[in-house]
Amino acid sequence: MSTMLWLWGPTLILVFMFLAIGARLGAPRAGVWASLAIIGQASALALTAAGPLIGYQHYAGIAEAVRDRPLPLAIATIVAGVALLGLVRQRREVASWTRARSRTWQVVAAILIGCLLAAAPSAATGHWGRELLLAAALQLAALTCVFFSVALLPTDWAARVDRWITRRLELPAARPRLDSFAWLLAAFVTVVASLLCLTSYQAIPHIPDEIAYLFQARYYAAGVPWTTPPPVPAAFDTFLLEVSGDRWYSVFPPGWPLVLALGVKLGVPWLVNPVLGGICILLTYLLVQELADRATARVTAFLLAVSPWHLLLSMSFMSHVLSLTLALVTAWGTGRAWRTGSWVAAFIGGLTLGMLGMSRPLEGVAVGLLAGVPLLVAAMRRGHVGSLVAGVLGTAATGSLGLAYNRVITGSPWIFPAERLFDREYGPGRYGIGFGPEKGVGWTGLDPFPGHGALDVVVNVVLNGFMMNVDLFGWAVGSIAIVMLGFLRADRAIEQLMALTIVVVVALHSAYWFSGGPDFGARYWYLAIVPCTVLAGRALASIEARHPIMPGARTMVAIGVLCLGSLMLYLPWRATDKYRNYRSVRPDFVRLKDDPTYRDGLILVSGRRHPEWASAAIANELVIGASAAPVFAWDRDAGTRQAVLNAFPNRPVWLMKGPSETGGAQVLRGPIAPSERASLLPP
Repeated sequence: MSTMLWLWGPTLILVFMFLAIGARLGAPRAGVWASLAIIGQASALALTAAGPLIGYQHYAGIAEAVRDRPLPLAIATIVAGVALLGLVRQRREVASWTRARSRTWQVVAAILIGCLLAAAPSAATGHWGRELLLAAALQLAALTCVFFSVALLPTDWAARVDRWITRRLELPAARPRLDSFAWLLAAFVTVVASLLCLTSYQAIPHIPDEIAYLFQARYYAAGVPWTTPPPVPAAFDTFLLEVSGDRWYSVFPPGWPLVLALGVKLGVPWLVNPVLGGICILLTYLLVQELADRATARVTAFLLAVSPWHLLLSMSFMSHVLSLTLALVTAWGTGRAWRTGSWVAAFIGGLTLGMLGMSRPLEGVAVGLLAGVPLLVAAMRRGHVGSLVAGVLGTAATGSLGLAYNRVITGSPWIFPAERLFDREYGPGRYGIGFGPEKGVGWTGLDPFPGHGALDVVVNVVLNGFMMNVDLFGWAVGSIAIVMLGFLRADRAIEQLMALTIVVVVALHSAYWFSGGPDFGARYWYLAIVPCTVLAGRALASIEARHPIMPGARTMVAIGVLCLGSLMLYLPWRATDKYRNYRSVRPDFVRLKDDPTYRDGLILVSGRRHPEWASAAIANELVIGASAAPVFAWDRDAGTRQAVLNAFPNRPVWLMKGPSETGGAQVLRGPIAPSERASLLPP
């Protein structure tokens, strides 16, 4: 009910707004078409089965939609029918507009690719084909509605807006700098991501990776490289946490947890990624100015700021936003060194590249290739040897820390703790990069075929392409088509560099067996988000061709309609439908931690490792049992229960059930005094 309220309430607001604007401009039909685009997007989202469990979203089947979602199905059918009727009636005008455009084949190719990525693959290819037709039809209907809404705008009004755009965006050449436009966008991202984290994500980690990251950040904030193992390791067994001798630690590299530790130290770990999300806007603005001009920077920064993918990842506890931040600094340093020969900029870029390597190593390799080649060429052709040396030294200074950390934990600088864990749990060599029948760890719901070969690469690319089509901009028309159009029309140096960046990121991750899953869009491709926004900006400018950099007035209106639909429909829908209580992890146990009823208590939580035990694990103190805070332990079997009771003999006991079965933390028994514990033991 709450999801539907967040969906249809804003829909009505936008419809009334577009109708009023159309009437004010003397173009009521334009307002009607824009309203139809919004209504169509709302109905398409209402037909989508996504939800908080891990899995790729799909449209409801026809039978299910007729039974459970008849109203959205009827509305979507009407919108698609009206759009088709409009195309038939205006076919001559549409054909005339199309013939007047150059390189029309590129537009057709981009739209076709967008349609092919409109639905996630299914095991049943027939079902996938039918869903693909439905999804493509809804995208094309939305595109038609938006096209007619801007085509019907008054010509004189569009001319005035074109002149206004030129005055606002055609800025004089100047040194790259931050201005009020960039700061406002950065503030917008930080505020929206913070609100999403506090409301939708409830300021707690939900994904196993996030739980491990926050645990690692907590002991770093305490000033130690690992923490004391729990007295009964089996009762605190959490995925991606390792007990080895007198060490209890996360298996992840130290880069992101070190940054997250700053938030832990200040008592606001949930605020770190929202702040970094805003910083990414500022860095993107500086980088694009370094490589092109301020007008391009403004279009790019705006598209990044309103991207649901960026906003939602910025509300999480995942490491990707830090990776983007570090990659942007590295790219800026490389660009500045290329342009000026500055060894200081190259050194700064090297420092962040090394930091990226000890946060997400494969992404460090990708950015290292993209940054290293220009520095090498500048050294050979321009004599900027100092920049190359400075970049290498900066990378070595921070990158070596990650290797040193590996050696302390695993005994070898070249063996990552996660690699050792997965080799032990799933078999040697299954976790790492490469191809062959032994790759993969058996996550059949996310990795459908055993091993890793050409078919796996294609499936992973399609899955990530679909997620990017949905999440990048959250537009009713999809996101991939406009990026592909920019890819095909990349004629400036910055656009060609961005296209190359996308190719490198996709190619390197294609060597890994796992696509990254559907947690936060195509998260393994997240470094491609800025290149995608640059290319999308290029495509938008080319549609009317009023200016080589800036979109024309009608295109700007189309962007406004699509972005309002994204921010007011797609983003709230995604936040409430998917990310609230994501993966069935709820904050109930975290709240119990501060309840005086459970002070000095021992709470035994039954259920699965995830989400029941994971929901409780995040509520524990760093050193188990060191304070009066309640101790949460996994009641996994009789032997573990006996060991935990022996380890904490003086605490009253509660038996609780986890959230996925009960919708919250449910007390089964308790409090049970220490003198009454005999009833807890098997006969």
